[in-house]
Amino acid sequence: MFTYSFAKYKSYYKDNLILALPIVLSQLGHTLVHMADGMIVGHFAGTVQLAAVSLVNSLFMLILVLGLGISYGLTPLIAQANGSKNKEECGRLLSNSLLINVIASFVLYGLVLLVYYKVIDHLGQSPDVVLHAKPYLQFMGISIFPLMIFQAFKQFTEGLGFTKQAMMVSIWGNVINVILGVIFVRGMFGVTPMGVSGVGLSTLIDRILMAIAMGAYVFNSKNFKVYLSAFKLFSFDLSRIRKIAKLGAPVAMQYSFEISAFSGAGILIGTIGKVEQAAHFTALSLAAFTYMLATGIANAATIKTGNNFGSKNYGPLRLSAIASYHIVIVFMSVTAILFMLANNLLPYIYTSDQTVITIAAQLLILAGFFQLFDGTQVVGLGVLRGLGDVNMPTFITFLSYWVIGIPVGYLLGFEFGMGVKGIWYGLTFGLLTASILLFIRFQNRTKKLAAEVKTELHQVKL
Repeated sequence: MFTYSFAKYKSYYKDNLILALPIVLSQLGHTLVHMADGMIVGHFAGTVQLAAVSLVNSLFMLILVLGLGISYGLTPLIAQANGSKNKEECGRLLSNSLLINVIASFVLYGLVLLVYYKVIDHLGQSPDVVLHAKPYLQFMGISIFPLMIFQAFKQFTEGLGFTKQAMMVSIWGNVINVILGVIFVRGMFGVTPMGVSGVGLSTLIDRILMAIAMGAYVFNSKNFKVYLSAFKLFSFDLSRIRKIAKLGAPVAMQYSFEISAFSGAGILIGTIGKVEQAAHFTALSLAAFTYMLATGIANAATIKTGNNFGSKNYGPLRLSAIASYHIVIVFMSVTAILFMLANNLLPYIYTSDQTVITIAAQLLILAGFFQLFDGTQVVGLGVLRGLGDVNMPTFITFLSYWVIGIPVGYLLGFEFGMGVKGIWYGLTFGLLTASILLFIRFQNRTKKLAAEVKTELHQVKL
């Protein structure tokens, strides 16, 4: 029988929220960049260029999440090392993480060039949309280099529980991005109007400044001197690189399977028409905003789980993880209600095109339904990542999105003639599947750990 005690989880709610809120605001930085780009282009450059932003984001995020996932492999290792009082290890891990992220940047930029020269012209998209998309894609590709350096410092500080600085850097970075984006797109203060290319340039400048600011904070703050005693710039240690990659590569694949499903849906929708593509981008950007809030909660869950796992506090580990589930369920329930009640108003954030708004409003109803599933599945991934459990969750994400979500969406959208809504129904079903399977995995793993502790205590008494 289900029982619930607020007092039982109260302290965990407080601790998790204190840790999570700065991470949430920092995580929003990635999404707000793309949201700001869409809003500026949608209002100042028109529907065709908004569709170009949608196309680039669909393709670019496929590549970017690989880098973000690799960088996330550092956080649980830092949390576990800190939990076991091995502070020098934290500095060594940062050294190798920086090296991995720089190398990954070159690989990811190579993928962007591949998309630019060999892929984007052959996806069945409107020629005028592709024309505007190409220069924007180039700027976004170059921005990978400073972003990955920023990520190394960000994941290091967050793994140690210092979350506010990355939040502040992200907030100010986005303010700069919006200001420069409007200036470049509209052509203010003597600048030639750049259209969609303008938001690409503003994003690049923003990410360079963020990387510099975050690095300066880490190397100059007294909070990290004890952790950086063994730090060497771009140090190469094969065993540590393997540890980071062992966690980071599966995490990259997890994010890749999910984001690629939504990107794949965007490309499928682009074959229907540019108006539908702009509507998909509008609704998905709003849903992505709440998703990134949920990833902040999930990252906090990773840190708390990693700390408890490193110090072998398996009872508090499970209670803290369940508290994170409660928090994300409450939050995503609120956003679901907001999407459903304000579905006709929210699309105006991006565009005044009534045809786009009508389609986007219908999609926001579906976004409301999948909010809960989206939030709980990402928290499940976060908790399991803190345990170092990444391989089975990676398989679960592949199964949910590419064996179930996209095929069901294609079947409903094209074979059953449901169009854009059919594709979104498939995505919703994929999220539901991931949410259930990851929760089952979490239950099995944490109950097993708790049982092992009880067995050890019983043996000690004997």
